[in-house]
Formats: sequence, structure tokens, C-alpha cells
Amino acid sequence: MSFIAPDTQPAPRETGTVQPPPRAPRPAWSQFRGTYGLIAVTVAVFAAQWITEYLTGTNLLLEWGAKSKPEILQGQLWRFVTPIFLHVNLLHIFVNMYSLYAIGPAVERFFGTPRFLAMYLLSGVSGVIFSVAFNPYPSAGASGSIFGLLGALAAFLYLHRDLFGRFGRLQLRQLIIVALLNLGLGLMPGIDNWGHLGGLLAGVALTWFAGPSLHVVQMAPGEGRLIDQRPWRSVGITLLIATGLLSAMALGALAIPPGS
Repeated sequence: MSFIAPDTQPAPRETGTVQPPPRAPRPAWSQFRGTYGLIAVTVAVFAAQWITEYLTGTNLLLEWGAKSKPEILQGQLWRFVTPIFLHVNLLHIFVNMYSLYAIGPAVERFFGTPRFLAMYLLSGVSGVIFSVAFNPYPSAGASGSIFGLLGALAAFLYLHRDLFGRFGRLQLRQLIIVALLNLGLGLMPGIDNWGHLGGLLAGVALTWFAGPSLHVVQMAPGEGRLIDQRPWRSVGITLLIATGLLSAMALGALAIPPGS
């Protein structure tokens, strides 16, 4: 599903909710470079995977960097990141990239491209950490990052529920339903629900402490402007702390005995 995001500078209505003013259309790729850039990189990586598998006749997902606890314990720490960009098959990447295409622009519009990318990557790493801790099998995919964006948008709408009024409440309910349905589907065999949960929790937490904080500032009688009181440049220390916490969680996940 796609989410309609209000413009970042709407004028308030008499009801107290915020509606977007008309604006000239721009190409989607120029507005959402982070979303389309991630899709392009992920598809390119999958194409390289497919070509390699075709030429060798062997599935080399593990060699490409899928999550595997034994290899991480041997020092291959990059496997906390590389699984975000790897996928098992065509259906897997299609579902994840369509989900990114559907929800990514809404998050990127509210959060800005740098913060959007940080949310995506840190949520994905969090998903891998949860998977390392609780799922003994190798896994890969951008699902943890997608769930992170889902949690980020849900937390954003909850924190700004008074600002967006009925629009925000409706979207929030839809997001909660989508998250619950996907977590329920994740109980099926072969799906790494721990990775989903780790990404979702990271997206909520990161938004709570490092997401945008929008407030309406009156510019003139009957005119208002949305101002972000927690802009991207002010959250660097918070994101560094979050990275440190994720690093500590990764060490803890590696310390859990296999099969626990």
C-alpha cells in the first residue's frame, strides 16, 4: 500500500488539521533519491547474484554475505550489513522492493533523504542482530529495513497525531494493521520473523529519539508553516549513540549459544 504524505509546509485549516497546498509536480526520482537509489542498488546486487549463479550453476548467497552466525563469529562482521542488500529469489526481491517503493517516499518526504537512509540502514542492521540472536539459520533480505520504515512512519504519525488529525489517525491504523498482518505471515516456515521484529522496533525507537519533530509556526494571520524542531543536523549524537547500542547488542547476540 502507498501512503499519501502531506507537504512539509502546509497551511492549517480551521479544524486544526494540516493540509498540503498545491505544488508543481516534479519527477518522483528527483524528490525521493534515497528510495529510488536503494531500489537501484538492491536490484543491481540481485542481478549480479543471478548472473553469478547462472555462470557457476551454484547458489552463492552465503558467499555473497548472507547472515550466518558461524561466519560472523570468525570475524566477518560485514555480514551485519550485507544481508540487507541480498535476496533469495525473484519473488523475494519483488515483494521487498515493491514495499520500499510504496512506503519509502512517505518516510523520505517527512524525514529527509539523509535521515531516511540512516533509518533504513540502522533498522536493517537491527533486524540482522535479532536474527543472529534468535534464528540459527542463514538469512538475507531487506525485510528488516522495510519493517523499520513501517515502524518509523507509524511512530511519526503517532507523535504528530494532533497535527495531522483524522488523516494521521487513519494512516496510523492502516500501518498497525499492515505490520500485524506481516508479522503474522512471518510465522510461516522459511520466513525470518526475528529480523522483521528487530527492524520494526529499531524504526520506532529511532523515530522517537531522532525523528523529525514538526510544529506549526504562524507566519501571518491565517497562514502557518511546518517547522522541524529536530532537524537532521541536530541528531548526529543521537544516531552515534544508537550505533553504539546496536554494536553492544550485536556482541550480545554473538554471545548467545547456538540453539538457545
